Amino acid sequence: MKLLRFGNKGSEKPAVLHSDGTIRDVSSLVQDFTPETISSALTRILGSADLNSLPEVPASVRIGAPISRTGHFIAIGLNYVDHAEESGMPVPDEPVVFSKAPSSLSGPDDDVMLPKDSVKTDWEVELAVVIGERCDYINKEDALSAVFGYAICNDVSEREYQAERGGQWIKGKSAPTFGPLGPWIVTTDEIPDPQNLDMFLDVNDERRQTGNTRTMIFTVAEIVSYLSRFMVLEPGDVITTGTPPGVGLGMKPQVYLKAGDEMRLGIAGLGEQHQRVVTRQS
Repeated sequence: MKLLRFGNKGSEKPAVLHSDGTIRDVSSLVQDFTPETISSALTRILGSADLNSLPEVPASVRIGAPISRTGHFIAIGLNYVDHAEESGMPVPDEPVVFSKAPSSLSGPDDDVMLPKDSVKTDWEVELAVVIGERCDYINKEDALSAVFGYAICNDVSEREYQAERGGQWIKGKSAPTFGPLGPWIVTTDEIPDPQNLDMFLDVNDERRQTGNTRTMIFTVAEIVSYLSRFMVLEPGDVITTGTPPGVGLGMKPQVYLKAGDEMRLGIAGLGEQHQRVVTRQS
C-alpha cells in the first residue's frame, strides 16, 4: 500500500495510491497520517476499504510529505563505504547518528530553498524508514517488524554549515525544505527486502548517484535496533539511512547546487522525487 498526502502546504489530506494509478482521498477514514495514526490498525482500515468508492484526486494536485510531522527525524551518516571514502572520512565501526530538524520536512516535489549565504548545498538520495511501533531495546531479529514502511528522502545538506562551522552536523542538515520525503510511504508488505533496492539521483539530467541498498554498511534492521539502545523510537519517527557515492562534496572539483538546478531522484518500488533549487526570498 502506498500512503500519501495531497493539497496546499499546511492543509494536506491523506490519500492512497490505488492499484489503477489513481489517487484516492481517504480523509473519510482517517483524519491525517500523523504519529498518532501510523499503526498496523491503519493499514487494516485502509486495506479493507473500497477505494473505488472514494473520491478521486486530480493528478495535477500537489503532493505533500506523506506524514504530517515527525517526532524524530534521524539520519545515519557514512553508511556506504564508497561514500565515506569520497567524503575523506573513515569507514565507521558503529552507525554515525545525527538529526535533521523536523521542520526541514517537505514534499517530494517542493522547491529546495538555498539558505541565506549558502555556498555548499549538496544532494543525497536515501532510503527512509518510517517507524510503526514503539521500539525500546528491540533486537535486530525483530526490528523490521516495527517498521511501518519506506520512502525516498533527499537528505539535502549544506556542507559548509555541516563541517566548517563547528558543533554538530544538524546545522547543515536542517534548513527548511532540506528534508523532501515521499512521494508516498510504501508499507512493508510491498518491500519484503529493503536491502536490495536500486537508487539514483540526477542533477540537470546528469546522473550523479547510482547505488543499491545492498551495499549499506549497516542494514535497516541493524540501524533500528542500534538506535533503540539510545532512544525510544515511536510511530511516525523517520530514519534516513545514508547515501551512496556521487555527492557534490566528493566530486573533483567539488560541485554544489545553485538556483535553477533541478534534481530527480528515485528508489526502486518507492517512486521518484523532482525538485527545483531556488533562492530564499525572505
